[in-house]
Amino acid sequence: MDQKNCTQVTEFVLVGLTDRQVLKMPLFVVFLSIYLFTVLGNLGLILVIRTDARLNTPMYFFLSNLAFVDFCYSSVITPKMLGNFLYKQNIISFNACAAQLGCFLAFMTAECLLLASMAYDRYVAICNPLLYMVVMSPAICIQLVAAPYSYSFLVALFHAVLTFHLCYCHSNVVNHFYCDDMPLLRLTCSDTHSKQLWIFACAGIMFISSLLIVFVSYMYIISAILKMRSAEGRRKAFSTCGSHMLAVTIFYGTLIFMYLQPSSNHSLDTDKMASVFYTVIIPMLNPLIYSLRNKEVKEAVKKVVLNRNRAFMFIKLRK
Repeated sequence: MDQKNCTQVTEFVLVGLTDRQVLKMPLFVVFLSIYLFTVLGNLGLILVIRTDARLNTPMYFFLSNLAFVDFCYSSVITPKMLGNFLYKQNIISFNACAAQLGCFLAFMTAECLLLASMAYDRYVAICNPLLYMVVMSPAICIQLVAAPYSYSFLVALFHAVLTFHLCYCHSNVVNHFYCDDMPLLRLTCSDTHSKQLWIFACAGIMFISSLLIVFVSYMYIISAILKMRSAEGRRKAFSTCGSHMLAVTIFYGTLIFMYLQPSSNHSLDTDKMASVFYTVIIPMLNPLIYSLRNKEVKEAVKKVVLNRNRAFMFIKLRK
């Protein structure tokens, strides 16, 4: 369609999860609680890793970056989502919608690639333990984090620019709780064929390549674990990798369901539920998974809490 004949949209209206007033306040309380837990969990995990010298290892370096991405990931989506429950019309400007889509895609892509970097880290730790600190040097660790951030920023910028250069003339009502490609493409009167091909190609390449790294890494890891003679060694190795595998399975499962199916099979209601899972629930679950299943993190948390209580008692006694 000729862009000259297109009425420029200046704002969008986000429909949200539900239009039933009776459900809005209970859902607001639920999702606000989830968001607060997400913020405290991820920032707390970063604080614990940074303050405990025993956690100054490549594994926890990657974990702190994953927690940072989860915090940003959730903060891009959830505050605006909470507004859907409080306002009759939740309006977002054209530029703010573009920024939300770009940030969402950047952090989602970064999380996928960080999970692949973490799988490689576990592979080196278990299959080549004597060379671990040499192979996973500080410089290599920084590169394995910087590359996902750089690539995800470029991909997100590309898709955001492509989406918001389309002509929006059908409506400005987005049937979602945040600005995402699929519901936005339903509002445009431009040809979306090339855009959908780019979504499928980029998502496919990213998912397949990162999943391949995870899969191959864990094939070697499982093979190495099964060859261990010590039952205690096998238990410890499985325990170390179990948290990561659980996080990978949950995250990739919902994303594959969301993005790697033909657009004709998409139901927006189903997509909303899947989106809630990977934008709101998973950022909350990750710090829970890694802290409850990791003895070192649990001990570090206890140490931080104990030191804080001692400091509080010392201040109280001085008064």
